[in-house]
Amino acid sequence: MNAETKRPIRVLGISGSPHRDGNTEQLLDRFLEGAADAGGITEKIILSTLQYRSCRGCNACHKTGVCIMKDDLIPILTQKVPNADIVALASPIYSMSITAEMKALIDRAQTVWAQNFKLHQVHYEEEHFTNHSGYFLATAGMERPDIFDYSYPIITAFFNIFGCGYTPDHNITAPGMDRWDGIKGHPTALTFAYTAGKEAVRQLEKIRPKGLSEEQKPSR
Repeated sequence: MNAETKRPIRVLGISGSPHRDGNTEQLLDRFLEGAADAGGITEKIILSTLQYRSCRGCNACHKTGVCIMKDDLIPILTQKVPNADIVALASPIYSMSITAEMKALIDRAQTVWAQNFKLHQVHYEEEHFTNHSGYFLATAGMERPDIFDYSYPIITAFFNIFGCGYTPDHNITAPGMDRWDGIKGHPTALTFAYTAGKEAVRQLEKIRPKGLSEEQKPSR
């Protein structure tokens, strides 16, 4: 692809909720709708529909850069996430953190961490963090002020591994689902997620109006 060729922003949403079409997936859907309406090309992955296992901690990837397990997470970690311009991780809060489904995905990214920091096969320039964005969408039944706080370091680690710029402004959280009787009863959450998705695409388009060329991918 020529550097002067404009292409749509690619937006990948990953739902870590085991409950289909629940509060979290609806929040993610609105984010993706906003991104699509801004001209982004969107894709949604539902982790609960995939076949995969959690990280075994064998550290084989530290030597080879390749995970020994062959399952549905491999193309997500090696193709889907690296090729996206915007990655949105969505998870409800279970026991004060993200779900087991989402945590397993993040733990399996150890393979990519090894490529970056052990084997030095991949290097991200600062520009890469600017041109790629990470967003965290989460819902919680309770309204305690720290309900999302324990998830942020885990999410940050994932986005750092893939060279995605992620800041507190990229958190789209909706507490009080018990109080509001679900996401549809919340007065602002779905509208905010839609607006955030639209703005996420527009912000990247302003930064690089010609789109990201193939030559601008991380060096290997």
